[in-house]
Amino acid sequence: MSELSNQNQRGGDSAADLLNESLNLVELGGRTFAPAQQVPVPEWPYTTIKRQQPTLTLKGNDLFLITDTLGNVAACEETQVTSSMGLFCRDTRFLSRLELQFEGQPPLLLSSTAQQGFALSALCANPYIASDDKRGEIRAETIGMQRDLVLQGGLFEELTLTNYSTKPVEFELSISFDADFADLFEIRGQVREKTGTLLRPVELAAESKPVFKGGYLSDDGVELTLAYQGVDQLLMESRIQFYQRPPDRFEGYTAIWRLALHPHATEVLGYRLQPCLDNQPLSAVNLPATLGQAVAAETVEEQRWREGVTCIRTDNRALNQIIERAEQDIYLLGQTFGDGKILSAGVPWFSTLFGRDSIIAAMQTLMLNPDLARQTLTVLAAYQGQHNDDWREEEPGKILHELRFGEMSRSGEVPHTPYYGTVDATPLWLMLYADYYAWKGDRTLLEALWPNALAAMDWIDRSSAKTGYVTYYRQSPGGLINQGWKDSGDCIVDATGKLAEGAIALAEVQGYVYAAKTRLAPLAELMQRPDLGDRWRAEAQDLKERFEGDFWLPEQGYVALALDGQGQPVDSITSNPGHCLGTGILSPDKASSVAKRLQAPDLFCGWGIRTLSSSSPAYNPMGYHIGSVWPHDNGMIAAGLRALGHTEQALEIAQGIFDMTIVQPYQRPPELFCGFERTPTSRPVRYPVACSPQAWATGTMFQLLQLMVNLVPEVANNCLRIVQPTLPASVSYMAISNFKVGETLLDLEFERSHEATACRVVRKRGNLRVVIEV
Repeated sequence: MSELSNQNQRGGDSAADLLNESLNLVELGGRTFAPAQQVPVPEWPYTTIKRQQPTLTLKGNDLFLITDTLGNVAACEETQVTSSMGLFCRDTRFLSRLELQFEGQPPLLLSSTAQQGFALSALCANPYIASDDKRGEIRAETIGMQRDLVLQGGLFEELTLTNYSTKPVEFELSISFDADFADLFEIRGQVREKTGTLLRPVELAAESKPVFKGGYLSDDGVELTLAYQGVDQLLMESRIQFYQRPPDRFEGYTAIWRLALHPHATEVLGYRLQPCLDNQPLSAVNLPATLGQAVAAETVEEQRWREGVTCIRTDNRALNQIIERAEQDIYLLGQTFGDGKILSAGVPWFSTLFGRDSIIAAMQTLMLNPDLARQTLTVLAAYQGQHNDDWREEEPGKILHELRFGEMSRSGEVPHTPYYGTVDATPLWLMLYADYYAWKGDRTLLEALWPNALAAMDWIDRSSAKTGYVTYYRQSPGGLINQGWKDSGDCIVDATGKLAEGAIALAEVQGYVYAAKTRLAPLAELMQRPDLGDRWRAEAQDLKERFEGDFWLPEQGYVALALDGQGQPVDSITSNPGHCLGTGILSPDKASSVAKRLQAPDLFCGWGIRTLSSSSPAYNPMGYHIGSVWPHDNGMIAAGLRALGHTEQALEIAQGIFDMTIVQPYQRPPELFCGFERTPTSRPVRYPVACSPQAWATGTMFQLLQLMVNLVPEVANNCLRIVQPTLPASVSYMAISNFKVGETLLDLEFERSHEATACRVVRKRGNLRVVIEV
């Protein structure tokens, strides 16, 4: 097949280094393989399927799948490695083609949904098939096809076919598979100097020539194997086992069934695909035997998770849809790392452990499930920097930026094993450490992670020793130029649109450092280190005074985006200073000035606050960080506004983000969207390659709910303060049940009447004091 032959040229030049010199064969895992380009495969005539839009996304722990609306992953001639479609596990694409065909043609899609998140269901029918010398005419929509795809330790698919005619029908059904085993960095556009070798399973013919071996009979049934040997010499495989109604034959990597269905008869076909690395299952999740078992296992696990988290519902139906989707996506984004399970950043580009993203998402969801914070702190502490390593930008005490597991990481082509090039993850980790203790009063974890907290604070002190501020400057040629949350290359610009140079001190990072020192000072006293508490308070006060002098832009009444390498303000108007509002680093008058400036139409577009003022020469509403709107950015700003008493402004931002979310597919907030102005007739404009689902976008939904009711836990003082709860005009009633603060379980109700919001404690199990401050 021409498409397969073209794809299988990937990496062929390295075969001589890896394979047997005589026949170019390699024995791996008890099987014989040969380079793909050296082994011809039988042709299978089919109609090339054009990709349909929009796509559907499934997520299951460390796997995700992106297909078209039919459930196909098309292998079109124009498809490049950079397509984000396919089945991925731990940063590698284990399926780059998955095409269902009826007599060589795509089925007719009737409906499809990925509502469950881990499962896709598509209802389709056959197209019209003209008669030929092999079979008679088949009218369109004669055969109904129910297609179900599920992720649980691997990919499962079952097809239920029913003949709805009054006559017997014979036809061929086929599924074509392929895998390019592309690394996610490669898919994102990184050019590689050398790649591994795509392999095909072979057997030796009588003349000792390798012949392609398609499906074969194993101890577990009929199997098909796709394989690749990386530059690290590890074997990657997609092992496909047909556990229900095996194919009648294989043509290359196409499985073909010859079916004859009597009127209203049904046939079920099924297979499972398991990603393997070095002859071991790659996913952290055990692979069930069938799709039914996979659904049952996932359903039980999700139900158990839901029973342990807070339930929030309102009298606003649209808002409830957003909340329910956010609950499910927080569950779906959970990913296993070692002994912990924390939130991966987002699908497709960031389905892995991130420092900043995972920490902020854990902060946002303390109201939903504080256990996410505990596991996030613990997992990131296990990877805390120990040495000085410029390639990975690792330093003692530093919290990682990103951890990757693919071939390019394993072979040292990228520094993500892990990579530490982030300036804000370390102070954010300290903020989460303090916040988690305020919510749970977990003295055991406080003590266990105290050495990590001291190491993180030491890193902050070393980083700020030269200039008085925590700065970043790229050390690794494989690293990021910009290392704050706005980490694209074009976003740190001054008022003229010029890029800042040198070591950069971001405004919000100094706010995080201030918050870390002030919040950890009381914890130092609990740990019998009052000297540290006094020192951190004094250092925080000094930082505050210097910050207001160095970062304040008097003419604009606003805070600079950053200081450049010469210590000069980067004077563009951005959303970053909004993060400072909730940290306490700004005096009340300057905080009020920043809050007022955030309301101006060059920043607030009606859906949310833009990343960069529309008055800037660098502004682009479609730019990643130079004019777009990010839900998490708005959530952090709104939370700061609420803490300062700017309740109406905070609720306006919340309403804009909710209004944007309700019109998204599945009511799921994207990573970001374009910053075009909201008008009475406009809709939010999608950013083409935004991650969805995405952890801190999803977490924002709970952060915005939290600021409405304004829960302030002080478990160390055995108290929960509910400070001036204020439901917006769109919500008259909110119920919060199964809510855990410390060891106390609460059910709360909030009801708005005119301009006032009342709170009732419906149930309390535990001795926590609830103080309602109206």
